[in-house]
Amino acid sequence: MTPPETVRLTVAQAVVRFLAQQWTERDGERQRLFAGCLGIFGHGNVAGIGQALLEDEVRAAEAGDEPGLRYVLGRNEQAMVHTAVGHAKHRDRLSTWAVTASVGPGSTNMLTGAALATINRLPVLLLPSGTFATRVSAPVLQELELPHAADVSVNDAFRPLSRFYDQVDRPEQLPAALLGACRVLTDPAETGAATISLPQDVQAEAFDWPVELFAERVWHVARPPAEPSRLGDVADAVRASERPLVVAGGGVHYSGAEAALAAFAEATGIPVAETQAGKGSLPHGHPQLVGAVGSTGTTAANALAAEADLVIGIGTRWSDFATASRTAFRENGVRFASLNVASFDAGKHSGLALVADARSGLDALTEALDGWHVGTAHAERTADLWQQWDARVEATYDPPAEVTDALAEGLLTQGQVLGVVNEHTDPRDVVLCAAGSMPGDLHKLWRVRDRKGYHVEYGYSCMGYEIPGALGVALADDTRDVFAMVGDGGYLMMPTELVVAVQERVKLVVVLVQNHGFHSIGSLSEGLGSQRFGTSYEYRGGDGRLDGGHLPVDLAANARSLGAHVVEVHSRDELVAAVADARAWPRDGGPFVIHVETDPRVHSPSSDSWWDVPVAQTSTLESTRAASDAYRAAKADQRPHLAPTTPKETTR
Repeated sequence: MTPPETVRLTVAQAVVRFLAQQWTERDGERQRLFAGCLGIFGHGNVAGIGQALLEDEVRAAEAGDEPGLRYVLGRNEQAMVHTAVGHAKHRDRLSTWAVTASVGPGSTNMLTGAALATINRLPVLLLPSGTFATRVSAPVLQELELPHAADVSVNDAFRPLSRFYDQVDRPEQLPAALLGACRVLTDPAETGAATISLPQDVQAEAFDWPVELFAERVWHVARPPAEPSRLGDVADAVRASERPLVVAGGGVHYSGAEAALAAFAEATGIPVAETQAGKGSLPHGHPQLVGAVGSTGTTAANALAAEADLVIGIGTRWSDFATASRTAFRENGVRFASLNVASFDAGKHSGLALVADARSGLDALTEALDGWHVGTAHAERTADLWQQWDARVEATYDPPAEVTDALAEGLLTQGQVLGVVNEHTDPRDVVLCAAGSMPGDLHKLWRVRDRKGYHVEYGYSCMGYEIPGALGVALADDTRDVFAMVGDGGYLMMPTELVVAVQERVKLVVVLVQNHGFHSIGSLSEGLGSQRFGTSYEYRGGDGRLDGGHLPVDLAANARSLGAHVVEVHSRDELVAAVADARAWPRDGGPFVIHVETDPRVHSPSSDSWWDVPVAQTSTLESTRAASDAYRAAKADQRPHLAPTTPKETTR
C-alpha cells in the first residue's frame, strides 16, 4: 500500500495554507470564506502565525501572485474583530476574516469582539495565542496561574463567547479543529465566533501533514425548506387573522430574501415592520413598509404592533428593543409565528416555529396564501399611519424655525445631520453605526434605498465598533462609500483603525458628531431620575461635581494627527458641501472625517414606546421616586406571550 503523500509544515504554516483554500457556495455562487487575516504580533504569534503569513507573502511575491491569505496590520485587537464582523455582515455571512493576536492581553482584548460576533450571529475566526502547551518554561510572561487547574488559561474565557472553541495542544488535533470551525462558520443556524486557541510552542512545531488537508474545499451554505405541515399551520394562522404584522429581522438580509419579502407583502397586503438588523428589508416608499418597531420604532409600526392579533417574525431573534421589552404587542391573545433558520430563535414567544431559510420559507408561504389579502380597513390604517410618521421625519430633517433659531451659533440638530447625509448620499452608499443615540434615530428616521445601505450593530451595541466596522465594509465592497456615524463618546473608544485605513489607503467617511458626552445615556439617565449624572464630558466644578464646563478636547485635531483628512462644519450648508466633497474623495485616499457639533437637547420624535431599565425602588431624590412610579406603571403593559399556537378554525 502506498503511504499517503505528506508535506512538512509548522502548525501555523498549515493554518495559513488551509484557510487560503476555503470557499463558500450558495445558489451556485462562490466566494472565499476568508478574505484575509487581521493581526497584531507579539511573543505568542510572531514566530508562528506571523512567520507563516510572511512566508506566504514572500512566496506569492516571488511568483508574481497574490498571497493566499492577505494580511492587514490592525491597531487594536478588539477593533480587528469588529472589522471582520463588519465584512461578514456586509457579505451576508458568506465571507469573513481570521484574526490573530498574541498571548495574554492581546488575545483577551478580542473577547468583546467575540461576544459581539456571537450575539449578532456573525461569523469570525479567532486565533488567540496561548502559553506553552509543554509548560516547559512555566510560568511565562502573561500566563494565568490557577493553583487548582494548571490546564486553564485566559483563553478559556472565549468558551462561553464562541459558537465553536478548541485548543490545539498537538499538531494531530489541528485538522479536526479547523474543519469544525469552518463547519460552524458556514452554518446559518449555528454561526458566530469560532475560536481556535494556539499555544505559542505548538504554532512553531513542524509536522508531516496529508496533502488532502490543503486541497480546495467548498462549504455549501444551505437553504433549508419549511416543513409542509408546519407551513400549513402558519398559513392557517394568517388566514384566521384580521390585523397581522410582519417583523423583518436580519435573517431577511442574510438569506437574500428581500425580493421574496416584497412579493409576500404585496400579495397579502400585510404591513412590514423592521428590527435594527432587518432595516432595509423593504426599500423606503414600499406601500407595506411601516418602518422600525419597538423601543426605537416609528409610531406607525408601534401602533400596528399594539393592535396586531398575529405577529409574523422573519429572521429575528426577538430582542427587547424589537419587542419594547414585551410591551409592543398588547392585544390579548396575540399569537406569534416565527420563520427562522435557527430553531432556537423560531421557538421564542411560544409561537408557531417555522424552521427554514427565510427566502425559501417566504416563497412557500406566499404560495400557500395565494388569493388571501388583508381587509381594506387594515390596509387603509397602515397607509394613514405611515403618512403621519413620514411627515414627522420630514420635520426632523428640516426642523421649523422655532427649533433652529434656538440653537447656539454653529450647532445643528442630530436630525439635521442624519437628514443631510441621507439625502445627499448615493442610494448604494452604506450608513454604519453601533451605539449611543444615533442608532435609535437612524432606526426611526433613516430612509433605506438599497438592501445593503444600512448597517447598524445593535445586538451588542458596542461603542467603538463604528470605525473598524466601516473599515470591514470598505474592505468587503469598494464600489460603495461607507459613512460611519459616530458620536464623540464612541470615537474616543476606538479611533485607532483610522490609522489602518491610512496604511491600506482605504476610503471611509466618518461623520463625527460632537455633543460633549454620552447623549443617549444622558437622556436615559434623566428619564430614570438620575439627572444625567456622569454622562457629560465636563470639568469638575468647585463643588466637586462634573458640571464645570466643556473640556477643550479637539477631536478634529486628533483625527488629523492620525492621518485622516478632516473637514469641520458649522452649518447645514457647510455639511451639505462636506458630504459632496467626501463622495468625491478618491477611493485610495484613506479616511475622510466630517466634524460637526450638535445640540443634545433636541431629540428625534418619540416612538411612543418603552424600554425596561429598572429604577431604584427607594430614594431620597424626588426625580428618582417619580421615575420609579412611572416604571411601575409601564410594567403593567408587559406580556408573557404564552398564548396557544393553535389557530382559529378556517378552511384552506
